[in-house]
Amino acid sequence: MMAALLLLALAALAAWLYFRPNRARVAPELALESWDVVADGLHNSNTDLIHFGGRFLLAHAASPYHMGSTSCRIVVRASPDARHFSEVAELRVPGEDIRDPKFAVIGGRLFLYVLPNKGFYALPYTTLYATSEDGEKWSELRPVSISGAPECGWLFWRPRSADGETWYVPAYWNAHGHSILLRSRDGAHWEFVSRIWDGEGNDETDFLWLPDGRMLATARLEVTPDRFPTHLGGALSRKRTSLFLVEPHRLVFLSDLPSAGDTSYAGVVLRDGALFASYYTSDPTRDWPWLLGMFLRSEIRMARVELASLAALADASG
Repeated sequence: MMAALLLLALAALAAWLYFRPNRARVAPELALESWDVVADGLHNSNTDLIHFGGRFLLAHAASPYHMGSTSCRIVVRASPDARHFSEVAELRVPGEDIRDPKFAVIGGRLFLYVLPNKGFYALPYTTLYATSEDGEKWSELRPVSISGAPECGWLFWRPRSADGETWYVPAYWNAHGHSILLRSRDGAHWEFVSRIWDGEGNDETDFLWLPDGRMLATARLEVTPDRFPTHLGGALSRKRTSLFLVEPHRLVFLSDLPSAGDTSYAGVVLRDGALFASYYTSDPTRDWPWLLGMFLRSEIRMARVELASLAALADASG
């Protein structure tokens, strides 16, 4: 009798977690538009977005589930309007998982940086890159070259340039806990500049320039990285992709995007007075816990926000 009641309770809990409505907080004053661009039944994830050659280019991982898979591939899609995308290329690492694509246009060429991964936990171990003149025909993937730091274990995030000539990229160590800043003039050969942070399991690190020329970096602090049982509480919680105002000493929440379950890893393009953001999410009409979202389908979505509306919300929230 007790076993039957326990099974019934577990079934009721599972049904509630699966069917509960979404509680994302989307700020109405943004008049945010959001639409799906890839919803093919796969677990699509880890996006980046760029405008190159007169069109939007979207890169994302396509896999059976969130965890590592040798069938995972990076798909590149093109669109004239960020609404209707067609697949134009794919990149694979035979026998391994591949994800975390990042675009950059360096010296007039399009670069795509990716992280190959090993095992079910999808542990990245190095950075590879490919180049293209049009976003459709790509060179073979090859490892980046780094001087002044160990070559094999540094994992690139998003390259940025203030002048279009010298490029900087934050990179974190594959065992976590260390992040550094690198620079390059050609996108292939990088040199060590400085150490960003040590400790607290820090890994995925991004940065921007403040108006006074200083760099402001943000990082994910995993503390105990790649240990799934220690993250069980997080795995059962709701997840969101959100917009924040980034200030030197704090993050200010502005709005969620329509999102739930397994979600995040956005790419951003500022164009025609608007912010276009690609991201991935489980079914945004539901509010699955992250654990459920990791093993079910996820779609790639686009969001569009007028920059004036976003600035007004940031001013009001700051």
